Amino acid sequence: MPSVVMLPQAEWEGIKDLLNEVKDTLQTKSAEEVNSQWIESAEARKMLGVSAKTWQDYRDKRVIPFSQFGRKIYVRRADIEAFMEKHYISAKQ
Repeated sequence: MPSVVMLPQAEWEGIKDLLNEVKDTLQTKSAEEVNSQWIESAEARKMLGVSAKTWQDYRDKRVIPFSQFGRKIYVRRADIEAFMEKHYISAKQ
């Protein structure tokens, strides 16, 4: 048989507020983790919609920061998104 717990209204509101703070914190942390992810070169090219040659040109000119281990190239998702934001062209009103 389920039990019932009675709380004063103020205490219940405090618990709800705390749960909402925890939810917001978890959502923010999740977004930060996604943005700090390292992705491989091929996925970065897909996100940008550029050819292998253009991607090579971006790396040569250090347009987007990257890491290289041997022949593997890695880029942070946040750096790709920052590059896209920087080159955003808004619509005319």
